[in-house]
Amino acid sequence: MAKSSAVEIEVGDRTVRVSNPDRVYFPARGETKLDLVQYYLAVGDGIVRALRERPCMLHRFPSGVSGEKVHQKRVPNGAPDWLQTVRVDFPSGRHAYELCVTHPADVIWAVQMSTVEFHPWNSRRADTERPDEWRIDLDPMPDCPFSTVRKVAHTVREILDELGITGWPKTSGGHGLHVYVRIEARWGFQEVRRAALAFAHEVERRMPGEVTTTWWRKDRAPSKLFVDYNQNARDHTIASAYSVRGVPEAVVSTPIRWDEIDDVEPREFTIATVPARFAELGDLHAGIDDTAYSLDTLLEWADREGLDADGEAGAE
Repeated sequence: MAKSSAVEIEVGDRTVRVSNPDRVYFPARGETKLDLVQYYLAVGDGIVRALRERPCMLHRFPSGVSGEKVHQKRVPNGAPDWLQTVRVDFPSGRHAYELCVTHPADVIWAVQMSTVEFHPWNSRRADTERPDEWRIDLDPMPDCPFSTVRKVAHTVREILDELGITGWPKTSGGHGLHVYVRIEARWGFQEVRRAALAFAHEVERRMPGEVTTTWWRKDRAPSKLFVDYNQNARDHTIASAYSVRGVPEAVVSTPIRWDEIDDVEPREFTIATVPARFAELGDLHAGIDDTAYSLDTLLEWADREGLDADGEAGAE
């Protein structure tokens, strides 16, 4: 098949050249690279808010989501001079300059580079070693129904309310849900992970028949939901709000309201449906940066339980 002509996309005050715009990326409905560009333009404020100032790993699919997946940390040579990066260091002694989104054109440039999924760190470039985001990942095991995910989400909100903390839920784009909490950037990754584990233990204590915090997957009951506290460890990333997932149906990790939990059908949120929802509702995470919360109470729980700070950084 002959390559289609490139197109130039105006993104604010910048222009991004998109090659092969007609290449099919998502075979379920035939959506193309250009469809992906148009999706990210439609949710521009939301995706930029989700990624702003964070080191970002790119999940690239050069031939579409049915082909090879490339995990890319480093911004390649030849990137536009307006693209911003941040240096992150790894335990091996190596380092990478990762994409640091500050403008919608940065997202479209990444799509031109065949990026489908955006996986940001939970810290920002001002201090990459001190997270400002705590991530609660509700990850169902293979035999755990989504009805259980809904029930656990309500318990998560109940505990957050007792702590005086606002959580911001979204679909994962897979089988689970995520809840994000903006936190004061006072603690390192190990302490944030320790606080997340203390919270996960409290969820498990209230729902022992349905929730597990058992670390090894082989030891978890297949009907339970795992509260994956380790998503708060250094260099661990999950798909951001408004990130498309690398599946044929082009499902999107989508912010939702708490009152949608009982009725939400995550597979219905795709690049074909989310733009209209965004146009109607706006960014449901628009207020996430308004208040940053303390982890002091959760760290007191961790101390009471005798939890250590184990949580090794991701290595390269």
